[in-house]
Amino acid sequence: MINVLTLLILGCVVCLPVITANTTLVDGIYWSEQVERWMPRGYPDSYIDKWRKFVNESRVVKVEEGCGRMQNRYVILEGGVSACCRYRQNNDQIQGEIFSYYLSQLLRLENLPPTVLSMVNGHSHRWNGVSNQLSLAQWTNDRPVVLTKFVDGLVPAYIPTQFRTKNRRLHPIDDDLKGRSRQDVVELVQWSDLILFDYLTANLDRVVNNMYNEQWNSEMMRSPAHNLAKCRRSGLLIFLDNESGLVHGYRLLDKYEQFHRSLLDSLCVFRRRTAESIKKLRHRSTLDALLKRSFQNEGSSVTEWLPYLPEKTLRTLQQRMDTVYKHIRKCDKRYRLV
Repeated sequence: MINVLTLLILGCVVCLPVITANTTLVDGIYWSEQVERWMPRGYPDSYIDKWRKFVNESRVVKVEEGCGRMQNRYVILEGGVSACCRYRQNNDQIQGEIFSYYLSQLLRLENLPPTVLSMVNGHSHRWNGVSNQLSLAQWTNDRPVVLTKFVDGLVPAYIPTQFRTKNRRLHPIDDDLKGRSRQDVVELVQWSDLILFDYLTANLDRVVNNMYNEQWNSEMMRSPAHNLAKCRRSGLLIFLDNESGLVHGYRLLDKYEQFHRSLLDSLCVFRRRTAESIKKLRHRSTLDALLKRSFQNEGSSVTEWLPYLPEKTLRTLQQRMDTVYKHIRKCDKRYRLV
């Protein structure tokens, strides 16, 4: 039996889907149950709970450069468990990262690695063994940081052909899905979640990054998608670096909304459980209460230092949730009898 520590050290989880003949890919506007059985396992609640508990109770034993740009650091905890630690002077990006993660959990997406808030303080029991390394990183005490499970075995992920051109489209008809391999379909299912997630958060630093830069580089849509990677063994897509979502992304909607909306409008096939989550979360009181509960579960030692989402941000998120809900209903009405 694998113990908890071994489980936490594992990278991408392997899941080999069963090959079947005469597969039905869609059921109306939803991916079929048969396709759902092909999907690689991501990070279920049970795994996340164990990882977060372990991280919250463990000391940091090493801090070194890595995990992207600026002042991010690769940290090693007791027992060799590793994580990426996001440090920012601006709370907006910390809020964007952690609240995007909370939202992904409410949507039941399993593509974001386990993530937890923490407070940096070189004098505390948890961090005092690496106080010199914190000084070298130019980190100040009493700053909220985001710790995310480090995932190895990753390879670049590319934008599917269905979404590369201005005529982008994925709808539940034969021409859009004909002749696709099982691997292609597994990726498209995850992309259907990614497009909805990035629209809700207005994440401009992933696919929209490629779309925007295409005006200077015609090959951008054939290049690896920004802040997206794939587990080599399982095919699970990993949605990385979500700090531009929500607060920062919402401030720049005037500039980038045309790209966000273009991706949303291109999509008319969804995972049933994602659509059901959106139906539930479109009510402002429900969405606000669940996000607040996730935030408060981090503990007062962190939440006293990091503000909750601004009212304007919550209002924009609710509006975008309602837009996605109406878009799904429109697709359902269009293809219900096809």
